[in-house]
Amino acid sequence: MKKILLTLILAAGILTGCNGMDQHGIKLNGHTETEMPNSVTETVTQQQNNLSHNTAGKGYGPQSPRDIDSRQGMNPVIFSDAPDRSQMNLCNIHFHKNAEHKGGEFTDYAGPGDGHGYNSGYRYTGLFSKEELKPLDHDACASEHGGLQPGDTIEVHYVHSTARVKPGPSLAACMSESIKNPQLRVEAQVYALVNDPKARDFSELTAVSKQQGYFQATGIPEDTGTPVQYAGSTTGPAYNEKGSPYQVTWSVRPKVAKVNIQSVDRWCKENPFNEDHAHGVRNLVTDPALLSRIPQ
Repeated sequence: MKKILLTLILAAGILTGCNGMDQHGIKLNGHTETEMPNSVTETVTQQQNNLSHNTAGKGYGPQSPRDIDSRQGMNPVIFSDAPDRSQMNLCNIHFHKNAEHKGGEFTDYAGPGDGHGYNSGYRYTGLFSKEELKPLDHDACASEHGGLQPGDTIEVHYVHSTARVKPGPSLAACMSESIKNPQLRVEAQVYALVNDPKARDFSELTAVSKQQGYFQATGIPEDTGTPVQYAGSTTGPAYNEKGSPYQVTWSVRPKVAKVNIQSVDRWCKENPFNEDHAHGVRNLVTDPALLSRIPQ
């Protein structure tokens, strides 16, 4: 009888899917690294070891993403904080499936994924209602790496530059012929996707207009906690085994906001950044030698 009961419990866990929820909206325990298949977990561990080896003694500055709940770091490279975003130009907006950073309300490890940045990262740890999780009849922002469904988590990066630029595709939009090494700031916000037309509208969250001579993202939430600011780098899975040479001031908000997934899908079909799908995530950087210390 105990064996049958255990089988039923395990089956219920499988049926909850990637949202980690039961049918009543109760949050279930997420995966941990020790629960993942050894081959893929070992790939991520090896990538992290390679990153440390490939950057050792070469003068790379602090890297991203990181656990924002930990202030520890030993990287000796120091650079000035970028100005407040109100004194910079918004140059790019893009997002990653699952949070690249860990901390706050996004600490549920999605697993090592495919070793190339997809189906990895961290997920929202809060609750969803049954209505919020009603699946779409198609994946939002679909790509060869899959798409998005209600219950998924995304991390949006609002990239700012001190160069005289206008919003456009990729990091290239943040550079100019006049300034090849502008100061960069990324305002990061994690969102949970819900099937609810009354939830926040992604087009409003990503709205851009000119304010006092600067292009500004006017919809960045102001109610998701005090941002954790730290010195880091650019992200993305291309840097899983090598250091990013860019210096970036990060402001990562610890609380998650819920956004209407239908509005995200519409944004993917038309936006000034040519973004039509979620990017993969870079492995969490854990080597203290590659992290800055966050002041108290």
